[in-house]
Amino acid sequence: RVDRRQRQMCIRDRYQRRVRGVKMTDPKKVLSYKPDPVPVSYNKRDLILYALGTGATELKFVYEGDSEFSSLPTYSTVLSFKGNSSDVVPFGSNFSFIPGIEINPAMIVHGEQETEVLSYPIPLEGQFINETKPVALYDKGSGAVLIQETLTLDAKTRKPLFRNVGSTFIRGAGGFGGDRGPSVANENAPPKRSPDKIHEEKTQANQAVLYRLSGDYNPLHIDPSFAESVGFPAPILHGLCTYGFAARAVLKHWCDNDVERFKSIKVRFSSPFLPGETIVTKMWKVSEDKIVFEASSKERNKVVISNAVCQIKSSTSKL
Repeated sequence: RVDRRQRQMCIRDRYQRRVRGVKMTDPKKVLSYKPDPVPVSYNKRDLILYALGTGATELKFVYEGDSEFSSLPTYSTVLSFKGNSSDVVPFGSNFSFIPGIEINPAMIVHGEQETEVLSYPIPLEGQFINETKPVALYDKGSGAVLIQETLTLDAKTRKPLFRNVGSTFIRGAGGFGGDRGPSVANENAPPKRSPDKIHEEKTQANQAVLYRLSGDYNPLHIDPSFAESVGFPAPILHGLCTYGFAARAVLKHWCDNDVERFKSIKVRFSSPFLPGETIVTKMWKVSEDKIVFEASSKERNKVVISNAVCQIKSSTSKL
């Protein structure tokens, strides 16, 4: 009976899309697409700006003269937005065309993110290559979930440095009769006990204004009229900014701010976060190398990052 209802919904959505003149999503074209590699770059100034945008104050992340100056392990998430530019990048201009699906930047929602550091030490500057490919496409009826994987490689040696996997919900792109995808409702759920550690950090009212300078110039995060036009009462903080705040909490409490002990992070963005609110990151150590966590708005008592996990290295393990 459920399958029958799903088929009926798909038929209805297809009809409505044809009436509106919207092209039907073609999963075969989407998943067979292999875009050209994209050159990207960054320098120490970019690393410092990102660190400030995600709330860091430690000298090793904000002062290039510090003897332990390091990149935060989540910096690579901004490279797909920034590219090679050191100037403002018009939002949407770096969205690659993907055959078989219509992507309107104003109609997308960032659902999940995963970042893995593949090589240490993390370079402090240089020229790199981003190789991105679609790896999955799921039909949610009212929209589609597109999962893309990006490998960042050294431009000269082609050595893999970072791996990022992003899940994006594209409103209006569903109804093509595809697989709905796996259920991950209980993935990385926190244990039913008190957190082992809790980190509270107040964000600034202009946090999104600062963070956007790392490359994500989506007007949703700064323009009140644009935010209102897509259903928000005010500009919200970038999901990847809250991601950076939460990652720093784990890095501080479980890795003693040693970047080389931070292996990977994976989260689900469950609700918007507002600039100026306090991020509360609750963390549970579930094994020697696994930290499960969630982040919430203290003021609204609302979880904004859920089903989250970090893989770390113990202080005694060999790097």
